[in-house]
Formats: sequence, structure tokens, C-alpha cells
Amino acid sequence: MKKPGARPTGFKARRRPLRSPQRPPQRPARPEVPASAVAPVSAEVRGEKLHKMLAQAGLGSRRAMEERIRAGDVTVNGKVASIGDRVSAEDRVKIGERVVRWPQADQLPRVLLYHKPEGEIVSNDDPQGRPTVFSKLPPARGAKWLAIGRLDFNTSGLLIFTTSGDLANRMMHPRFEVEREYAVRVLGTVHPAALDALRQGVQLEDGIARFEQIDEEGGEGANRWFRVLLKEGRNRVVRRLFESQNLTVSRLMRVRFGIIALPPRLKRGQFIELSGDEVQRLLAWSAAPGAPEAPSVLPVAAAERSRPRRSSPPR
Repeated sequence: MKKPGARPTGFKARRRPLRSPQRPPQRPARPEVPASAVAPVSAEVRGEKLHKMLAQAGLGSRRAMEERIRAGDVTVNGKVASIGDRVSAEDRVKIGERVVRWPQADQLPRVLLYHKPEGEIVSNDDPQGRPTVFSKLPPARGAKWLAIGRLDFNTSGLLIFTTSGDLANRMMHPRFEVEREYAVRVLGTVHPAALDALRQGVQLEDGIARFEQIDEEGGEGANRWFRVLLKEGRNRVVRRLFESQNLTVSRLMRVRFGIIALPPRLKRGQFIELSGDEVQRLLAWSAAPGAPEAPSVLPVAAAERSRPRRSSPPR
């Protein structure tokens, strides 16, 4: 019978070298790594990317600013800039003959809501000389008004302007999938099969497009009203989707963009400016790509104003 604590049969003790009690234990030495194999610690990246800084200064979108840099229109400290250049507040940046002021981090951008009527173009330069929405806007005071999305000549409704290139980019870029909601009046009978096709997706000349949501809102005579929802802003996409089902859009109006809704008291040709609190809320929402739409939409205070600012004196 085995005694308690006895080693099992076949167990062989491992012999270790004897060491003095005063001698510390020896640890295996780490292999030396040659200095050439160690990656150098990179220095802190200096400043801000040039095209981003120009967009933040309200001079255009980031893509537009990159095009100006490629064209050689931008200089930094007297030298022609290149794509990828970084700048800080100490640098002297010029675009054309204009000196660009460094955007203040604590300064909120301005945001305008404009109720666009039919018969105006969203462009500063029109060869046909048609009325432009930019002629109705107030001075931007050292910045430039950027249109967030476009509405074609015969489309009315909500048009947003800002002095922030970053905000405009976040609300328009396809990867953020910001919702656009429209009220659409369609001429003729719309069959259920056509509505199903518009929900599932239709092949257009520039790819497949569909409505995230489409609801019938009633109507009279030959006209029917619908409320549609998209997450993209392709050119004339609402009209082209209905045209793919042999349907004609007789009226089109944008009523919401993201969390901003068209204020009910804002008449055609008028604009209002969001308050500082409303701008901060919009910036916080736009900083979270893919965030769900808020249950209550902006503007809050602006929708309650009884006398919105007019873009032109009353007649």
C-alpha cells in the first residue's frame, strides 16, 4: 500500500542546479533587437488638412476645395499648395487673391432654411439668366453660403444653406444615408404593382433606386398625393422613379431633410435662420453617422415664430 504523499509510479524528479541563497535567480536574457529594426516614433501630425480647413472656413465643399488646390488656386505662405498639405493658424493661406481666416473652433456655423418656390435655380451661375435662390439670401459675413442638396427648377420646398463645409458634407454624402422626405402629386392611376416596384427597387440609367417608404395621402380627380422617403440625393431621382412606372409627377415638394422639417409658417420665397441651440443640436446629430432620425424635428423655435424673416420686402 502506498504511503500518503508518495510520488506516482514512473515519476522522475527534474534536477536543477544548486544556487546560493544570496544569489538572485537568473532569467534568460532577451535577444537584442538591432536599432535599424525599431520603427521610429512618429511626431505629432501638424495642423489640419488644407482642403478640410478651407471647407470649415465656408469656402465650399471638401471636394470643391481639393479641385481648387489641384488647379493651383491655393497658396500657403506664398507657395502653391498641394493635395495633402497641412496648415495651422500660423500659416498664411490664400485662395485666389483672398486671404483665408482660420475658422474659430468656438464659433458656430450659420444655418438658413429657405422655402424655395418653383421657377428658381440652385446655382450662382446660370447661362440662361434664370432667377437664383442665392440672390434671396443675406450676406454670409466673411464666409460663403453652401446649399445642402439641390432642388431642380420645377421643385419647391425645403432648401438648407450653411457656412460649414463639414456640415454640408455630412448631410449630403451618400455613406451617411440622410433621409429626404417629399410630398408628390402624381397624375393618373397608380396601381399597387407600381408601388411595390418602387419600394423594391427600379433600375435607372445610373443604378438601382427605390423609395424607403411610400404612402398614399389621398387626392381629387386625376391627381393623387403621396409621401415618399429616400436616403439618397441623385439628380431628379423622385421624378425618374415615377416615370419608370409610366407616371407623371405634376408637383414635387421637399418637406424634410434629416431632422430638419419645413416650418409650416414659412411661405415661399422666405427664409429663417436657426438659433444657436438649434445649430448645436443639428451638429450633434450630424456627428453620429447612421443615427436614427430624431422623433421631433428641427426647427423647434423657428416653427413657432409668427413672423418669419422675408428674403425681400413685402409688396
